[in-house]
Amino acid sequence: MLATRCLSRPPRLGLQVGRTVGAGGSVERMPIIEIERLCKSYQVYQKKEGLWASVRGLFRREYRQVEAVRGIDLTVEQGEFVAFLGPNGAGKTTTLKLLSGVIHPTSGTARVMGHVPWKRENAYRRRFALVMGQKNQLWWDLPAQESFRLHQQIYRIPTSSFHQTLDELCQLLDVKNLLNQPVRELSLGERMKMELIAALLHAPEVLFLDEPTIGLDVVAQHNIQHFLRTYQQTKQITILLTSHYMKDVLALCKRLVIIAQGQICYDGSLTGIIDRFSTDKVVTLLFGGDRLPSQWEPLGRVLEVVGPKVKLRVERQRVAQVLASLLADYSIEDVSVEDPPLEEVIADAFNQVSRTSVPGAPLDRIVPGTRV
Repeated sequence: MLATRCLSRPPRLGLQVGRTVGAGGSVERMPIIEIERLCKSYQVYQKKEGLWASVRGLFRREYRQVEAVRGIDLTVEQGEFVAFLGPNGAGKTTTLKLLSGVIHPTSGTARVMGHVPWKRENAYRRRFALVMGQKNQLWWDLPAQESFRLHQQIYRIPTSSFHQTLDELCQLLDVKNLLNQPVRELSLGERMKMELIAALLHAPEVLFLDEPTIGLDVVAQHNIQHFLRTYQQTKQITILLTSHYMKDVLALCKRLVIIAQGQICYDGSLTGIIDRFSTDKVVTLLFGGDRLPSQWEPLGRVLEVVGPKVKLRVERQRVAQVLASLLADYSIEDVSVEDPPLEEVIADAFNQVSRTSVPGAPLDRIVPGTRV
């Protein structure tokens, strides 16, 4: 349900938040999101099975302490598109809710564009947007156009700016012919496009995206990715994205933050995490003629054999040696060497954290302190 309280429009300042004028008049970037030792814990009621256990629970309840976020530190600068990844229950959505002011932290501090999120100041609420792929903000039985007009009144968007922004977003997402159709009659991909329009109508400077492509088909995912990439590059807004689809990360983000068991365990580039966790390379060979090696074990692990085309998993340090051996003994028409799929690399990172950490104890950081 949308809030009905109108948000006041603060005066526009000459300098944007996140930028400062340095020596000689140069513009320097400053952090937009600053998080220090942020923690959030919950008490979860442990309901036991059976009627009498339920009755006893009315008088004496047992609770379990859940630490969803455990002392994370994070800094995001203006214009960054950051992937915020982790397994289910890692604390991703909790962190986004803290940054958007939906919930209060147990301890720690956070500032977004100079505001403390959980104070829920109007000046802050009109400068960010939160889109959750599994929750709707549009009225189900009304056309999206009606919800957009409600947003215009809530955020006090001038009529000229409203129509200009709406036309621009509808053109980018190609949904102008769907504005007068009830939201319940739209497909999942079309509804997500409308959700993005609703979130961006007031031109937020920070956008939190929680699995925006969940459940979408390949075409819808591609369309959403193209829109987000184009919009972010044009407007230079700061975006924090959570997603389980690695294609979203590859298409949109250069920086990757991994959270596990409520703690950040990696903060760096995509290439950095591939170099850190990928100990193998995928070598694809197209053999000429009918002669192929009879023994593959000394060379690497066979992933696929289709006629004369063979795909091998080879240790990084042995790639040159294996290729030299094959080129010397066999006719090879084509060869390619690639990194493993990002999904596998991220899964290896999650598994390593699970193996090396004990619940309730501090996690060993995959990459110490500094970003890669």
